[in-house]
Amino acid sequence: MSAIVIAGGGLAGAATATLLAQAGREVTLIERESAPAHKICGEFMSTEAQVCLRQLGLDCGALGGARITHVRLIRGKRSITAKLPFEGLGLTRKTLDETLLNHAAQAGVSLQRGHAIRRISFSGGIQVEIDRSPPLTPRTLFLATGKHDTRGAPRAGRASPLIGFKTYFRLNPAQHAALAGHVELYLFPGGYAGMQLVENGEANFCLLVEPALFAHSGGKFPALLEHLQTISPPLAARLAGAQTLLPTPLTIARVPYGFVHRPHAQDPANMFRLGDQAAVIASFTGDGMAIALHSAALAAGHFLRGETSQTYHRRLARDVSGQIRRATALHAALSAPLLGPALFAAARIFPQALAISAAFTRVPEYARL
Repeated sequence: MSAIVIAGGGLAGAATATLLAQAGREVTLIERESAPAHKICGEFMSTEAQVCLRQLGLDCGALGGARITHVRLIRGKRSITAKLPFEGLGLTRKTLDETLLNHAAQAGVSLQRGHAIRRISFSGGIQVEIDRSPPLTPRTLFLATGKHDTRGAPRAGRASPLIGFKTYFRLNPAQHAALAGHVELYLFPGGYAGMQLVENGEANFCLLVEPALFAHSGGKFPALLEHLQTISPPLAARLAGAQTLLPTPLTIARVPYGFVHRPHAQDPANMFRLGDQAAVIASFTGDGMAIALHSAALAAGHFLRGETSQTYHRRLARDVSGQIRRATALHAALSAPLLGPALFAAARIFPQALAISAAFTRVPEYARL
C-alpha cells in the first residue's frame, strides 16, 4: 500500500494526486464513484481554475465547455447585466472530474474506484476504513471528500440550513441563444438560483432555498420550481418548453458555507484537508473550483518540500479567508429582506458593481502559484 492516500477523487483530490505522481511519488486515490457521475456544483470555471488545470497539463477548451463573459442578476421582473472582468467556462463536473481522474491515472496514480470511505481514525497512526477492503494505513492522508463530513474527521464549521438542488435542462432555441455567454443569478425571497450553459448545449440549473420555502412547496422539487416561476417571470420564460434532463434533481443540505479550516494543536499529524474539507465559499460566487485546485497545488507543494500540514493550513487560510468572508457577506446582504432589494436597485444604477463583486470573490493574485 502506498504511503500516500488521497480520500476523494474530485478536483482537489485528483489534482493533488496528479501533482504528487508527476513528482515521482507513489499515490493511492480512493474514489466513491465507480463511473462518471454528476455532482452538485454551479460548474462555473473561472480563469484561475482554468490556469490551474493548464498547469496540470489539461486543455479545458478541448472539453467543449461553454464560454461565459457576462453576469446577469435577476430579481422579480427586473434584470441587470454586466461584463465579467474575466472569461469563464461552463463545464460539467461529470466531464471535468472524469478527465482529471484519467489524467491522474496516466501520471501513475493508483485508482481504487467504487469504494466509500466509512471512517478515518488516528489512534496509533492514520487508518482509513473503506468498504469491501481491508483498512489502509498511510503515513500521509489528503482528505478531499467534498462538502460532507467524514466520520472521524469532522470539520468545525456550522452547517447552513439551506437546501441545494441541481438539474439540467435543454432549453428551446430562442432561450438557449438568450442565455449564451451569460451566467444568470435569480434572487427571490427564501433563496437564489443560478443558470448557465455547459457542454453539449445543456443548461445547468442550481438553487439554494430555505427549508420553509421548500416546505411551502410540499417538499417536492417540481412544485418548488413551479412556484419560483410564478414569482420570477424571466425564469418562467427561460424554462418555457425546456426539457428536463435528469429524472430527479441532485440534492444537498447542511453545508458549512463560510467555513475555513484553521490549524490547532489537536490536528492529526500528516493529514492535509483539501477543497471543501478546507474551505467552503458561498455558492454561485463562481470560485469554488478555483479554491479546490489552489488547495491541491498548495498542499502538494508543501508536502513535497517536507513542510507540515499545519503550515499548509495556515497558508491556505491566509490565501482564501478574505474572499470567503466577502462572499459570505455578499450572500447575506443580497438575501436580506430590506437590504437585498436596496442593493439590487443600486446595482441597476451602477451595473459594473456586479463585475467588481465578482473580482473581489476570486483567489487573490498574490496567492496563485
